Amino acid sequence: MKKLLLRLIAYIGIFTVIVGGVGFFGITRSQKDFYGAIRQESIPSLQGVEKPNYNPNKPTVAVLLGNETTEGSDFMIPYELFSRTGAFNVYAVASDNQVRSLTGGLDVIPHYSFKEMDKLLGKSPDIIAIPYMTMRDEKKFQPVQEWLQKHSKTNLLSICGGSGNLAASGLLKGKSVATHWQNRLFDAVEKKFPETDWRWDQRYIQDGNVVSSAGVSSGIDAVLYVISQRLGEPAAAKIAKEMNYPSYHFVKNPKMDPFDVDVRTYTLNNAFQWNKKKAGVLLYNGVEEMALASVFDIYSDTGTTKVLSISSSEHPVVTKHGLNLISRHLIGNAPQLDKMIVPGREAKSLAVEEVKKWNEKGYTEEVQFVHSDSPDRFIFEVQLEDLAKQEDLLTAKHAVKRLEFRANDIHLEGKPFPLESYGNLLLTSLLALLAAFCIDRRFIMKKTTPKLKDTSLKTS
Repeated sequence: MKKLLLRLIAYIGIFTVIVGGVGFFGITRSQKDFYGAIRQESIPSLQGVEKPNYNPNKPTVAVLLGNETTEGSDFMIPYELFSRTGAFNVYAVASDNQVRSLTGGLDVIPHYSFKEMDKLLGKSPDIIAIPYMTMRDEKKFQPVQEWLQKHSKTNLLSICGGSGNLAASGLLKGKSVATHWQNRLFDAVEKKFPETDWRWDQRYIQDGNVVSSAGVSSGIDAVLYVISQRLGEPAAAKIAKEMNYPSYHFVKNPKMDPFDVDVRTYTLNNAFQWNKKKAGVLLYNGVEEMALASVFDIYSDTGTTKVLSISSSEHPVVTKHGLNLISRHLIGNAPQLDKMIVPGREAKSLAVEEVKKWNEKGYTEEVQFVHSDSPDRFIFEVQLEDLAKQEDLLTAKHAVKRLEFRANDIHLEGKPFPLESYGNLLLTSLLALLAAFCIDRRFIMKKTTPKLKDTSLKTS
């Protein structure tokens, strides 16, 4: 019995170390590609970069950029929607003027530093939008924290996990707050911040000067709600109609059924999807902000795809509403890709020169006009359907859930589950069992098997 117990412990231990170690390495690599995708490439000259005009007669929205990575859609949603109204000054604001990275590897040039913003306005911004910003290094988060505390009395709008940044700044004590359902598991917000009433059954909540939203697409509802309060409900409805947004009813009634916490497919893909697809995203002047960020979000965070920004020039690309971006690759030296995505509803007319240069280089990768080929659909829908075809149904369904996208007219078709991830898990498990068997035979069985006595007759 003792020998059997020893062998069982050895098998379990070896299996756990090998499978767990390989999985941990995979997750670390995948998370580095998404949440840790900080620019390592050199930065070209930023002289002459323009900022949107400041109109002192308009209220000002400051959309924050963190000092590590900032969640792309969390940032782009308030930036684009407030800009679409034409009624606000909207700026990307950070602790300094250095280039900032969004999740998945999209690089943004802030319009103003905190100091410059304060000097320009002479008061607090009318609205501060807080996307999710990673906080691995407390010292790097401290300038953001201090600026939020300085302007704590203004109107604060947190998108998705941005509520965690507000809570870490001490600004949510005693308030009812919404956040992404994954924060219940990964960030354990209920334990970290017990003085906050965390709510899981509403797309957004207003409590005093704070409006907080749940997961990614819930941020659309929250921003449209704030716009409706400022400019009237017809203004918010008009923007939703222009975007073909299918869930506008949540703006009027944010109640929803809570999401169950389930990250099995997400974890499996991040851990054991080793042969990741490479998708290029072509940047061009006039690209819509949300359309661009949604490509990075929908594909990158699945753990199945690495997304690379590509442009025709090292000079900054200016988005539809004046955001300055820098690509990490040029068309002339683009790495090998599986496909090239050209985002935005007007891509076929605005990206003509860029697509022409791409084709002239003789690249054979598939070019997809994901949004301009389906101008009557909401930006998330066509990409989620493409993800299902590229990968599988379980991966796409988790992406839908992560985005908190609740629409009935999305049609997912593809393989039933991630074959590569399951296959790699099975292969790793078999190798772990083989290693355990070899170690068992070589060390454990050999030491615990009694030697037979020599009973042969001795001869003189």
